[in-house]
Amino acid sequence: MNIGFIGTGNLANAMIKGVLHAKAVDAQKIYAYDIDPAKLSLAVQQHGINAASSPEDLVEKCGVILLAIKPADFPALLKQLDTGLKAKDPLIISAAAGNSLDYISSFLTYEPVLVRIMPNINATIGEAMSAYCTNGRPTDEQLLLVEKLCSAFGEVIPLDEKYFPMFGVIAGAAPAFAYMFIDELARAGVKIGMNKKLSLQIAAQTVLGSAKYILESGEHPYELIDRVCSPGGTTIEGIAALQEFGFSNAITKAVDRALEKDMKLASLKKNN
Repeated sequence: MNIGFIGTGNLANAMIKGVLHAKAVDAQKIYAYDIDPAKLSLAVQQHGINAASSPEDLVEKCGVILLAIKPADFPALLKQLDTGLKAKDPLIISAAAGNSLDYISSFLTYEPVLVRIMPNINATIGEAMSAYCTNGRPTDEQLLLVEKLCSAFGEVIPLDEKYFPMFGVIAGAAPAFAYMFIDELARAGVKIGMNKKLSLQIAAQTVLGSAKYILESGEHPYELIDRVCSPGGTTIEGIAALQEFGFSNAITKAVDRALEKDMKLASLKKNN
């Protein structure tokens, strides 16, 4: 079965790179289309995949259609492709942030076989945390294919769509929070005279190792904090300072604010 990507931006390229590296799909079974000929040409050259001449051509050739375009471009594209999609009834996978299953379906004159996925920026290095939900039409075989594709660029879980806004904050916005934490650690090293590049390497690897330890050990973070902190030692002094200056509250507020913004944007889209 051929897989077609409409849109060849950063996310689509990360997905294509991942599925090819994992040998989940052969390059000759992947088609792509982009409104920007230069971006499409680059993707074809980089990955050795096929170029479709138009969105309609891609739909005609593929049994799986992955929509990796800007959320605002969905209405026009889906209306344009409605007749072809209805005739073929392919598996449609949407990777657009904020576009719900109902919203996507509203631009089609039939009930599609639809899956919504939400990867994050770490897909570009094969370490994404992705979630997916469906409108109930995909078969078990099609869901296995979705999981196979998403597993090629990271971890994937099924998730009720009502939790997607929170997932979007934790998995989507939190990488920026993590980058900020790592940068501040590195700057603290620079403050005492350490080379910035070296300090950044130490900070990033330490955070990476700490995250892997949680996942692989199955232990609660606070169990690990207790293990690292010696009575009267340097680490517990640092933990006390984080608590004193509102570290936990800042994280909670950041998540709350991001979630509130997501809900406002969703409300605006619904009203429009």
